[in-house]
Parts: sequence; structure tokens; C-alpha cells
Amino acid sequence: MPNHACENVLRLMAARGLSLCRLAEQTGPHVRTIRALLRGGHRPHARTLGRLAEGLGVPVDELFVDPARLIYRRCDRRTNPVIAEVLKDRPELFDGWTESDFDELHGLIGDGRPHAIEEAIVSVQRMNRRRDLHQKLDLVLESSHAEVGGKILDALYESAIVPAESRIGVRLLRP
Repeated sequence: MPNHACENVLRLMAARGLSLCRLAEQTGPHVRTIRALLRGGHRPHARTLGRLAEGLGVPVDELFVDPARLIYRRCDRRTNPVIAEVLKDRPELFDGWTESDFDELHGLIGDGRPHAIEEAIVSVQRMNRRRDLHQKLDLVLESSHAEVGGKILDALYESAIVPAESRIGVRLLRP
């Protein structure tokens, strides 16, 4: 599997107590396919990675993150009890959330300092908005509008990146 996907699938299987057979039942790919992927036997198809991620309850991106970078998440839950309070008081904000979403949220405000409930709610709302936009973008890029959508996205990316780079350069030149 490319990058760290093999390690992460194994990590997620262990965390959920899943056998290879159970993972196959839960996600869809055949046991032989998953076994070959875990051994690095062949390059996985994007659809296979998508099914694995969905079945494991994580975004596909998490399959490619260096597992060492994910260790910080465990202690963040202990240092940020405010998130549990927001979850209790405003459960509707967390509809459709996965363990990875909670890990990301804890990482966003996981610096060990006390946080206000309002700050946590704003972070949750931003994450929900970003997820909503990602889903819409995915649908556009899978539709008959993919070419136009891709061009618009490229133009937006260029307009966001180039000015930011030039602003950074200008700031560096000023005392």
C-alpha cells in the first residue's frame, strides 16, 4: 500500500479488534485483496482504499498519515474535557462524525490550555462546514461537471496561493 496505508489499516484493525475476515465483511473487498494490500503485493485501487476507510470509520486521508503523527491524539482527549461537555450539550453538531473527526478536533484545540465552550463550538462548526464543502466538491468532480469544476478549483487555488506567497515576500522585505 502506498505511504503509510498498510500500517494504518493494521492499526485501525487492532484498535477495533477486527480480523482480516471481519474487515472484509465490513468493508467489501475480498480477503485476498486486503491480504495482498497489507503485504504490499500490489498497488490498491482508490475504490478499495475508499471502502476500507469507510468501513473503518475514517477519512481516506487518514490511511496515508504517518502513524507516529497520530500518537498525540490520545493525550489530547484528557487535556480537553470541554469537548465532552459540548458533545453532551450540543450533540446535533456531531451528526455523522467519526473517531477521526473527534481526533482532529482534539488536535485542533489540544494544546493543554483550558478552552472555552464557544471556542470548541466554533471549531466544530468550521470542521462541519469544511466536510460539507469537501462532499460537495467530491460530487461535482464525479459528475458531468468535473472538467469545469476542476478548472474553477484550479483558478481559486492559484488566486489563493499566489497572492499569499507575494504577501509573505512583501512582509519579509519590510522592517
